[in-house]
Amino acid sequence: MSEKPPQNAEANGAPLHNWRDALLVYTRPRVFGMIFLGFAAGLPFLLVFSTLSAWLRDEGVSRSVIGFFSWVGVTYSIKVFWAPVIDRLPLPVLTRWLGKRRSWMLLAQLGIAAGLAGMATLDVHSQTSLIALLAVLVAFSSSTQDIVVDAYRIEAVDEEYQGAMAATYVFGYRIALLAAGAGAFYIAEFSSWRTAYLSMAALMGVGLLTTLIIREPTHREPPQVAKLENRIDHALKLDADGDNPLKRLSRWFANAVVAPFVEFFSRNGKGALWILLLIAIYKLSDITMGVMANPFYLDLGFSKKEIADVTKVFGFFMTIFGAALGGVLVTRYGVLRPLLLGAALVAATNCLFALLAISSPSLTLLAAVISADNLSGGLATSAFIAYLSSLTNQAYTATQYALFSSLMTLPAKLLGGFSGVIVDARGYPFFFLYAALLGLPAILLAYFLLRRQ
Repeated sequence: MSEKPPQNAEANGAPLHNWRDALLVYTRPRVFGMIFLGFAAGLPFLLVFSTLSAWLRDEGVSRSVIGFFSWVGVTYSIKVFWAPVIDRLPLPVLTRWLGKRRSWMLLAQLGIAAGLAGMATLDVHSQTSLIALLAVLVAFSSSTQDIVVDAYRIEAVDEEYQGAMAATYVFGYRIALLAAGAGAFYIAEFSSWRTAYLSMAALMGVGLLTTLIIREPTHREPPQVAKLENRIDHALKLDADGDNPLKRLSRWFANAVVAPFVEFFSRNGKGALWILLLIAIYKLSDITMGVMANPFYLDLGFSKKEIADVTKVFGFFMTIFGAALGGVLVTRYGVLRPLLLGAALVAATNCLFALLAISSPSLTLLAAVISADNLSGGLATSAFIAYLSSLTNQAYTATQYALFSSLMTLPAKLLGGFSGVIVDARGYPFFFLYAALLGLPAILLAYFLLRRQ
């Protein structure tokens, strides 16, 4: 672990590092290693969503059955329910060999690889139910891996490097999406879907090898955590005489599930509500706009090839550049200033889409707007992940971060469902201005928390 900066450095406005040190953050082994863990985290995602849908449809499976397969994705939204188990339960043999985080990481990656390989060996028409069950195994293992990788990322380095860890994670994740998307399609085109999924299972070896190479992070449990758990046990009368199996289970539940929430609110006081509100609204502007992005490009008259070229080429590199810039800014200035900047840039780029909507179709203008949007989105993502990471207590890393990551997308996805209604009623220029205005509360709240600090 690196030496921590003075706790009041950011509050006093002092930079945490000079620019040279901030840029060199990406040479740190654990920061660089997050590329490979990000790749392992991103690889299964499309293989149980759009890539799987394409495989099934290509084999003639009905659209209604394909629609049912989308329910597999529910596992990513409810991972907070088994995060406490990952935080507290050691695995026989594996935990003694690899440690608390790497043991669960290895088990999850083996589950993903086995599930993908199993799917490849089955017949789509006669064994559809088995493919669905294996897809659930892949999604469950993948979301479990997400929990553990997030916990490892937070515990492996100090808070000042969390922006850089987020940036390298995003880079690896994006590479994996290309492999599981375009890569799987190419393999299927020139060989078969069976070969494609076997190849993806083999690529999980990247994650397995990384897990075996990296070092287990130091697990520090502040002394006040034990006192907090004792107080909770006492309040629930779980410290009374007698120690039957039901009481032991109740005590475990109180310490693993109740304590993380109590600890967060007791540590942050009244500010906890402001923090949770910011988490819930920070992605509103970005996700709401994203729902209508592709329909907007098509309605402007751009071809699918033009959209793919601009969004995949410019979009990919600008997202990576934005994420890397966000990591540097977090290292240089702390978390809250880049968080505020990211919120402002995301809202501002939505105004650029409104300008695009009232302009004559221009591929150059489209590339410029998408580049600005992806750069700001990458920067905001790095800062936001670093912010969420800074909110966790290392005694409950997996549980608290799983809660935050679920909260950050749920309101935005619910509100995003009304995007088409607004476009149909008022048109694209109004919609993008509306999406920009949705970013104002996040800007104001981030500024408020910065001043409050």
